[in-house]
Amino acid sequence: MDKLEAGIDVAAFPQFRDMNQMFLTSFEGIEKLNEGYLETASLTLKPGQDHLPEVAAIQRNAARIHAEKGSPFQLRVCITGPYTLASFFPHRTSQIYLKLGKVLSMIVAKNIFAVRHGKVALITLDEPLFGLIDDPLIDKGVEGRENLLLTWEMLTSEAKRKNVETSLHLHSTSDDLFWSVGSLRIVESHVDDPLYRMPTTKRLLDKEDKSLKASIAITDFDQLIKTKIGLAASEDTIVNAWRKILSGTLNPAAFLESIDVMKKRLLKIIRRFGMERVAFGGPECGLRGFPTYTSAISCLNKVSKTVRSVNY
Repeated sequence: MDKLEAGIDVAAFPQFRDMNQMFLTSFEGIEKLNEGYLETASLTLKPGQDHLPEVAAIQRNAARIHAEKGSPFQLRVCITGPYTLASFFPHRTSQIYLKLGKVLSMIVAKNIFAVRHGKVALITLDEPLFGLIDDPLIDKGVEGRENLLLTWEMLTSEAKRKNVETSLHLHSTSDDLFWSVGSLRIVESHVDDPLYRMPTTKRLLDKEDKSLKASIAITDFDQLIKTKIGLAASEDTIVNAWRKILSGTLNPAAFLESIDVMKKRLLKIIRRFGMERVAFGGPECGLRGFPTYTSAISCLNKVSKTVRSVNY
């Protein structure tokens, strides 16, 4: 409700659990060791683990949310992707993505709902590690790369079959594999990612019939502090700012970006790629690193006001 009241049209479920462990702990056929996870049997879901409790709670309270909001709501469900989850398995083979994808597809299928009071409108695969490390398992021409592509296709197709939009959240787009996912509709990355600047992006968006999520708000709070302090920023000044914030003597809202800054980013992306290729705007990533809940909601409110100012 706080996200909806902040003006977010398609709000993600509140993710207070670790985005990796919340999925891995629901899997059967794996064992946790000091160095990571080990496959001990065929991967499947533990009994009763197919519904995410965060999504189930929203579905149970759909009528109440509708009544308080005054209209049916739209929900974004974030699923940690197979590539990121596979990184927790130190002994991986090229089959790991397909095995994880089979289990994740069950979760995708069971966490899509559409009722009179609200519906799941967007499934997002979160792949923050993809493209950030040199990984021979997904080098061009190897089986692992093809399997990852097939797995992404499996998961996005599951959502598409149920008339739900699909997006892929990345922290780097240096590896272009994602463009080949036929059922993927929306691509998103961080504010400074070349995705939002390169001329080839426009050509690939048109060729593959995809859209962008415009990332218009930086969510790395250290970076926000550094930008606000300016040239005088140092490790010590950043640490000192955090001390004041955590002690309650400095309001973290002072470091949030302005609507004007966000609007300039959004308009630049729209002018570069066309309104028809910009599906929506939002913060570049989750707000877990923000020092207070209030400052996180304030950021969402600014993002919402920015998008509405451009839409209307």
